[in-house]
Amino acid sequence: MKYRIDKQDQYAVLSLDEENLNSGIAPGFKSDLIFFNQEGVRNMILDLTNVKFVDSSGLSAILTGHRLWKDGGSFVIAGQLQPMVTKLMEISRLDTILTIVPSLSEAIDYIKMEEMERELQQEEE
Repeated sequence: MKYRIDKQDQYAVLSLDEENLNSGIAPGFKSDLIFFNQEGVRNMILDLTNVKFVDSSGLSAILTGHRLWKDGGSFVIAGQLQPMVTKLMEISRLDTILTIVPSLSEAIDYIKMEEMERELQQEEE
């Protein structure tokens, strides 16, 4: 599986350099997401710009990422999604569960806003 990871202080960007997120690479992808979460990555941005097709295994891997960062962090899908990927997200209703933004810069802004909200909540407690 080919991807690039760019780790910053508040987030990491994982850019998938594969056309298909399918059963051939989904198990390894899930493992890598678990590794990054356990390594302490607080927020994950998944850039799916290059992905043209996602099957049920790929959706399962994406949902794993969502679950891993749900408590105490953010998991954001970024990039101009290909039509087939968008359609599958809509059919499976994942577009109502996942945070999907059209660009990497918007995803970074979203993460920074979420971090500020978490800091304010901690100060209030």
